[in-house]
Amino acid sequence: MHSLSHAGGKNDNVHRGLVEVTQDSITQAFRSWIARSGLLLLAVLLAGCSALRLGYSNGETVSYWWLNGYVDFESSQQPWVKKHIDNFFAWHRKTQLPDYAQLLGKAQQQVQRPATEADALAYYDAFRKRMLTVVDHVLPDLAELALSLQPQQIAHLEGKFASNNENYRKEYLRGDVDQRQRNRFKKVMKQAEYWFGSFSSEQESQIRTLSDARPLDNEVGLEERVRRQEEMVAMLRRIHDEKPAKEAAMRMIRDYVDRSFNYFGDTRHKTFSDAATKANAGMLAAIVNLATPEQKAHAARRLQQWIDDCHNLAARD
Repeated sequence: MHSLSHAGGKNDNVHRGLVEVTQDSITQAFRSWIARSGLLLLAVLLAGCSALRLGYSNGETVSYWWLNGYVDFESSQQPWVKKHIDNFFAWHRKTQLPDYAQLLGKAQQQVQRPATEADALAYYDAFRKRMLTVVDHVLPDLAELALSLQPQQIAHLEGKFASNNENYRKEYLRGDVDQRQRNRFKKVMKQAEYWFGSFSSEQESQIRTLSDARPLDNEVGLEERVRRQEEMVAMLRRIHDEKPAKEAAMRMIRDYVDRSFNYFGDTRHKTFSDAATKANAGMLAAIVNLATPEQKAHAARRLQQWIDDCHNLAARD
């Protein structure tokens, strides 16, 4: 549900339907967090696969492939990276999935009642808290990996960031404002229809109005992601050059995460993001409130699928 408000957002996948929603729904929120924190490493990708059979059945392979695309691991790094990924999945399955199921259960109850902007913002806060729990757990692994990176791997990371930014430009900076609004609205509707089923033309019109009312400045989005990337590369180079103790490297990474949530002190980016978050929350609450009883029942069934997946995966040996 949280992810619906991020559909078409500015920042950088189970039941057959969950494969698609992995790409475009729940993990869209994680992608937003990935882009904000800049951590290319283990934590968020794996958390993004949290409630998915696809993610857990292929998690080690998919996660390693994803990380390798950024880092280009050397042969000496590969065994322990794979070991840490495997350990992370075991921890996450046993300790985090039951909590996710509880949170999804609350959302399942909430969707049946009138929703407010404050309700949606509370889920934003809950989501962030869980992401930081994952980050704190993997900080030792992140520090170990950061300390092992070589200059050519950091350069490889920069190249990957540049490629991602070019894709961002193609997707979000093309067309005029009207086209960007239409593209963003289409993504909102795709998520809304996944959770609630089909909408009437009158409902779609209301959702379009809600979507268009949100702040839109994809250029600011690009500036923000470039800043995060630059800060991350600078941090990794500093770790390589200074070769701090593991505990010091952990503090550097955690400080990076904290500063990223505060937009590295850029008040313009923070002001825009705060306004966008507030508008997203209002839109999400309004969509819940305009949904019919049948549409809310559809959402409850979708959420139950995710709840069942969390419980089933957590119960695995």
